[in-house]
Amino acid sequence: MSKEKEPIFSAKNFKYLTSPFSQNNPVIVQILGICSALAVTVQLKPAIVMALSVAVVTGFSNLVMSLLRKGVPSRIRIIVQLVVIAALVILVDQFLKAYVYDVSKQLSVYVGLIITNCIVMGRVEAFALGNKPWPAFLDGIGNGLGYGCILVIVAFFRELLGSGTLYGYQIIPESWYAANGGFYSNNGLMLFPPMALIIVGCIIWAHRSHNKDLQEK
Repeated sequence: MSKEKEPIFSAKNFKYLTSPFSQNNPVIVQILGICSALAVTVQLKPAIVMALSVAVVTGFSNLVMSLLRKGVPSRIRIIVQLVVIAALVILVDQFLKAYVYDVSKQLSVYVGLIITNCIVMGRVEAFALGNKPWPAFLDGIGNGLGYGCILVIVAFFRELLGSGTLYGYQIIPESWYAANGGFYSNNGLMLFPPMALIIVGCIIWAHRSHNKDLQEK
């Protein structure tokens, strides 16, 4: 009697996709990918592009390595992982240069540094090499988007409070600014990397205060 196949979007598979958004978030729970979170969150647009780029690389690197997991000798698995991830990063980088060149210039070397992002390598090692392709793909996409969610939140506050804009559009009315007789001034400190770290710290505090399982005893 043949074994019944697990549904594509079973509760177990769905958890692989959703748990990185909160319960097992790579940034605020595992404390991974902090460097890029500080570097690309001055504005919302590059943060969104970076988030999607990491999600694509993480998802497809997990998928490819899961497909190859039984055929790659253990002694060269790290080299194979780096080749697969590097190839995906090059494809993403070329796509960005072709279709969103201005954002590609803003992200500069940080797209290339996805190769060394510990989230990408970590999910391949911890999950893709021990699981089937579909769960591995969902885990990769989930962790990439979970990482990206934090980037977008940090960028939202940094751009709004630091520049008065969101996605390049003026949000805070010009009449509010002190130069025009108003009461408001942009907080220039929000444009410096340490403020991104402070915002991430506040997110971690808020998240852990509402998740008792993550609190240290």
